[in-house]
Amino acid sequence: MFPWEKNVRKVVPYTPGEQPNVTGMVKLNTNENPYPPAPGVEKVLKGMDTDALRLYPDPTAGALVHELAAYYGLQDGQVFVGVGSDDVLAMSFMTFFNSGKPILFPDITYSFYDVWADMLRIPYRTCPLDEDFRVRTEDYLTENGGIVLANPNAPTGVELPLDEVERIIAGNPESIVIVDEAYVDFGGHSAMNLIGKYDNLLVVQTFSKSRSLAGMRIGFACGSTALIRFLNDVKYSFNSYTMDRTAILTGVEAVRDEAYFRNTCRMLIETREWAKKELSALGFSYGDSRTNFIFATHAHIPAKTLFEGLRARHIYVRYWDKPRISNYLRITVGTREEMEKLFKAVKEIGGDLNL
Repeated sequence: MFPWEKNVRKVVPYTPGEQPNVTGMVKLNTNENPYPPAPGVEKVLKGMDTDALRLYPDPTAGALVHELAAYYGLQDGQVFVGVGSDDVLAMSFMTFFNSGKPILFPDITYSFYDVWADMLRIPYRTCPLDEDFRVRTEDYLTENGGIVLANPNAPTGVELPLDEVERIIAGNPESIVIVDEAYVDFGGHSAMNLIGKYDNLLVVQTFSKSRSLAGMRIGFACGSTALIRFLNDVKYSFNSYTMDRTAILTGVEAVRDEAYFRNTCRMLIETREWAKKELSALGFSYGDSRTNFIFATHAHIPAKTLFEGLRARHIYVRYWDKPRISNYLRITVGTREEMEKLFKAVKEIGGDLNL
């Protein structure tokens, strides 16, 4: 041990999904959208004034904030943007979870939550999902230092009904409740309409999934003007220029093309529902996913065996060797062609095992 090591902030880091670069691969492990961004995104990038890159971007990201506020029927002062929803969520943890009381989130959920809590020295308590991987509302109606819920949840894909989300918000007037809606556009029900009713609600979304901009890193939060003001105070104390010029410009274009957005979501949902039936025929079971992925377990083939067999064929899905979910795979919904390659590979793996 180094003599200075006792002063180092040590954490167990989040492990991101593998980012392979293999010709002909099928990448279904990080919930990226299989369709390209809105056409306006390409147009604005091609027409961009590159000379402007020598100048700092607008620290308020005003154009993007205004576009999002107009889209959701909010004031500009009710919207905060950041470098992906991970940045927005981390900033929210830093801003709002400082009471010394434990914050609450599910035992099976986005695995960055406990990493941020550990890094920022925030006490936390996980609340077990029930046997169907559903949130138990009563677990969150107790004293706490804040609540964060992914809805629909990840990696399970299960949605907590909006009236139950509201019960949790209403039951915790002294705590900030963060609803992480990274996947809500794929059939979920957003808590956005509750913002005007509850000043302790922060709704966080991302452009990485439904708007096909994972590579651009754009996330945002919506809430009361007081919450957003506090968030901005922390942001400007940390990094004034979080959003670069290209992110602001492309984000605006992605929001403006409503028809394209709705159509790509529709196509993905149709593929997801078709894929569910195909997975059932192959011996899988799963919950009622309201996301762009399916969290599935096979009746006879262990998840780790499937994961390794698929990876050997350059088909990538997500696997966690963790309690309660070690026999599940999270399968991103790709194109029909990609999903058919997945199904063919599963059949081959089953054949190798004489199943």
